[in-house]
Amino acid sequence: MPGQRAETAGHRLWQVLAVIAAGGAAGATARYGAGRLWPTADGAFPWTTFVVNVVGCGLIGVLMVLVSEGGRPVHPLVRPFLGVGVLGGFTTFSTYTLDFLRLVRHGEAPAAFGYAAVTLVGALAAVWLTATVTRRTVVRGVARGAAS
Repeated sequence: MPGQRAETAGHRLWQVLAVIAAGGAAGATARYGAGRLWPTADGAFPWTTFVVNVVGCGLIGVLMVLVSEGGRPVHPLVRPFLGVGVLGGFTTFSTYTLDFLRLVRHGEAPAAFGYAAVTLVGALAAVWLTATVTRRTVVRGVARGAAS
């Protein structure tokens, strides 16, 4: 039976990697599409990357509360697919960093540092706000429904 356990763990690892890859492809494609639909001119404030990162972090806040506190069993591949894959591929630290460097190279250092700070604060605030709202509305609603 120990051989079966190792084989099952190996199979599970490949399943997780497969859903992360599929989700990452979808998230990165959506992020790329947003950049193509709303391009940023050289030296301009990178609004698209900012919005993608803040929205993505907000969705991560919702997902984490639903997965960990939702009161209902969630398939074990939901978090790797949506959290690590889709939303990890959608949000983008690499583009955020490149946007910062582009602003600096165009002589917009104050805007670059402002962008860096506002993105960090906006992303953290989005996670906190959406997690709080989700917890208060959905999770408490589930708890109330179970108590009835």
